[in-house]
Amino acid sequence: MEKNLDDNPSSQPDSGPHRQQLIEAADLVNAASRVVVLTGAGISTDSRIPDYRGPNGVWTKNPKAEKAATIKHYVSDPEVRRTAWRVRLDSPVWSADPNPGHHALLGLERRRKLQLLITQNVDGLHHAAGSDPDKIVEVHGTVREVQCLSCHYRADMQIALDRVRAGEEDPPCPECAGILKSATISFGQSLVQEDLDRARQAAESCDLMLAVGTTLGVFPIANVVPLAKRQGAAVVIVNGSPTEMDDLADLVVRGSISEVLPSMITHRRDEQ
Repeated sequence: MEKNLDDNPSSQPDSGPHRQQLIEAADLVNAASRVVVLTGAGISTDSRIPDYRGPNGVWTKNPKAEKAATIKHYVSDPEVRRTAWRVRLDSPVWSADPNPGHHALLGLERRRKLQLLITQNVDGLHHAAGSDPDKIVEVHGTVREVQCLSCHYRADMQIALDRVRAGEEDPPCPECAGILKSATISFGQSLVQEDLDRARQAAESCDLMLAVGTTLGVFPIANVVPLAKRQGAAVVIVNGSPTEMDDLADLVVRGSISEVLPSMITHRRDEQ
């Protein structure tokens, strides 16, 4: 059942020290008509999906795991692939649910304000929350699908994981026997130009850029923020810690994303 965000008590600005920030952010959302959102790992941590380089990040705890995300190591080393498949079996993504932050962005879409939702995340939780797939750009791909590196084979990831559970340590492509990997963009692979073009065009025409849960240190996609700013859009950054572009923002909101984002997006002045 879909949540009615307007009936959610957490959608009201809190009475703590961040109240004024949240009201100002809500005013910017209310005034906007073409909002572009850029999300990073921080929006999914409240869904118990760890980030990569934070204090409890996947690569912080296990530096070897970063090897599996580098295409040259993945292709050349069968043991890296076998390890990657074992990790995929136990990924927290499979048991994760969208949190109020994801649902808040669905609320933005329902208010007919969302122009494009650009995400650096590969967990698929924006889709799971019900956001329109046509409005989502997954610039780093998705872990929920598997693809062949040699042919056009692409399928649901669970099909490949069922083969691993059945005993295949490094399942080959069922069509050409090539190497399979998650449909994510690994280090050493090129981003999809069409995705970058859509993101750039949206940034050039938006009137509000909302950066959520990202340190804004991953390029080229982080460039959409200064690009939107140069074109006259307001910039709001929502993150639990400082980002590399805080000085560029019209407003920086600190706090738990799943708590503050619903307040920002669903609050209206006549509700105070």
